[in-house]
Amino acid sequence: MVRTLLALKGGLIRGALAHLLAAEGDIDIVGEAATAHALRDALAGDRPDVAVVDADLVPLHQLARIAAAGPDGGGRLLVLVEQRRAARVRPVLAEHGRRIGFLSRDVPPQRIAEGVRLLARGEVVLDPDLVVAALEVADSPLTRREREVLDVAAEGHPVRDIAEKLTVSAGTVRNHLSRIMAKTGARTRLEAVRIARESGWI
Repeated sequence: MVRTLLALKGGLIRGALAHLLAAEGDIDIVGEAATAHALRDALAGDRPDVAVVDADLVPLHQLARIAAAGPDGGGRLLVLVEQRRAARVRPVLAEHGRRIGFLSRDVPPQRIAEGVRLLARGEVVLDPDLVVAALEVADSPLTRREREVLDVAAEGHPVRDIAEKLTVSAGTVRNHLSRIMAKTGARTRLEAVRIARESGWI
């Protein structure tokens, strides 16, 4: 049996997928989560072989850190991404190998079940359509740290809160934001967030 955790925002969707995956016979749903914090706790507490994760639940650049909360620091995540937002996958495609897989959110439950099994065996799980769409996106001019700053800024936090969350100084955050604005050509922080999201950089 593949011990599986479901981390999806919608309770109805989560419940329906849990029912369908459990009906496969070789997948055991050991827990559910509706927030990034709950996902980290569940990875550590329920120790699943694979967690099926909604891409909207966590910033993609944090996937490796979240996976590290799994059994022996090597949790495996199957991330479901909306086809129209495939560009978001590009910054992390090459970084995670066999520990993190990506499927379109539109695939049938049987394809998700297959992805869970493959990932549990240590095989690569990548939706071809997502990969093609992701590779068509222009390279991001933003560094990893700049993407992290912009991700937090997108939540509407002031500079001081961003600094505290990322454990850096407020001055460092301001410097990052200035570079982000210059690289994106944005006049405001909100415009920088919009440009980065539309370009698939965050």
